[in-house]
Amino acid sequence: MNTYFIAGHAKLPQGMAARNLYDSITITLELDFKHGVIVDASCTLVTEHGRDYIRQLLRGYCLRDGVDELINRVQKYYRGKAGQAIQAALRDVYTQFELVNNK
Repeated sequence: MNTYFIAGHAKLPQGMAARNLYDSITITLELDFKHGVIVDASCTLVTEHGRDYIRQLLRGYCLRDGVDELINRVQKYYRGKAGQAIQAALRDVYTQFELVNNK
């Protein structure tokens, strides 16, 4: 295989529909081994539309460029209540990415 799978987690805010199903949001990424590019992404938002939107927002980004620009994308384009939780989950994913790549 030329890809690997990592996940990041963060607490969801009160008052979200997803909070009825999950206490936290999980973002999973399939990354290209050689370049660190996000091949595919998923998250535990409740609506299919929300999950698809996050997938489109993240796909194609290279984590070797750091996480700040990815966080900026979320801040600029995602206006749902889970925005800060998504950003925190992405920071967690990036921590996992750094652990894998520093070995």
